[in-house]
Amino acid sequence: MKVINLSETNSVISKYIAQMRNIAIQGNRLLFRKNLERIGTMMAYEISKTLDYSQKSIFTPLSECEIITYDDKIVVGTVLRAGLALHEGFMQVFDDADAGFVAAFRKEDGTDISIQLDYLACPQLDNTTFILVDPMLATGKSFDVAYQAYIKHGIPSKVHLVSVVASEQGVNHLKKCFPSDNVTLWCAVVDPELNDLSYIVPGLGDCGDLCYGEKL
Repeated sequence: MKVINLSETNSVISKYIAQMRNIAIQGNRLLFRKNLERIGTMMAYEISKTLDYSQKSIFTPLSECEIITYDDKIVVGTVLRAGLALHEGFMQVFDDADAGFVAAFRKEDGTDISIQLDYLACPQLDNTTFILVDPMLATGKSFDVAYQAYIKHGIPSKVHLVSVVASEQGVNHLKKCFPSDNVTLWCAVVDPELNDLSYIVPGLGDCGDLCYGEKL
């Protein structure tokens, strides 16, 4: 698996992440969701550079012209609920993409944390470019479980895993889960550690709650 950490080069993404991390600002839910959406559009643009392209003919009001566009059949999948704003950013860029949704949640039993699924809606994935987006990559378990659920609907030809804030532990876990060269992990930033509750440090807190409010 190839890993691309966008924080290794300077861009405006760092400003959006700073606002998302900052406890004095992150209480603004609209801005928090908008920053996730903005980051999604920028990461989608970076991924667009890796697609397969060919020349095609189109007609303007004045004449025919040749233009190069991508050929990939794209499916953007996400993990509810925190992934919705990031997913929307990707769908704005890949406006002809199909979409998939899976609901996953952490089930804690003492010190053991597992990932449970209770909903899946997905189109056919055979021979597609599948982009799985989830803002937080902590242990990596939810990415792995979600992906295994999605591929019950077919095997993509190319896979892009997308996280805004990742932990080094989560990145290393996904490297073991996805050894294939056709998988790329995109991270906006990689943080050094997880705490005892498997939250990313420094991280930004509970992304779903910051987007949509606390859950019971």
